[in-house]
Amino acid sequence: MAMLLAAGCQTSPPVQEMSDARQAITAAKEAGAEEYAADELNAAVEFLNSAETYLQNDSFHFARRDAIAAKSKALDALKLSEADRE
Repeated sequence: MAMLLAAGCQTSPPVQEMSDARQAITAAKEAGAEEYAADELNAAVEFLNSAETYLQNDSFHFARRDAIAAKSKALDALKLSEADRE
């Protein structure tokens, strides 16, 4: 019975969240985040790297959490970059 419960707790890989994070980082870089929002961009990349490590270890919950954080930081970097260029 316990094995069935444990198997039911498995989550699926965060494919969409990882893709969203990568796209947000790319958009931030294209907007000049390396120059205008380096701290936020670096944090986004670190979260994405962490998410990839968790993904490789089948820790999907933590991978999803860090992928979402990566996207959030990348969007922060994008907004800062766009504001600084105006």
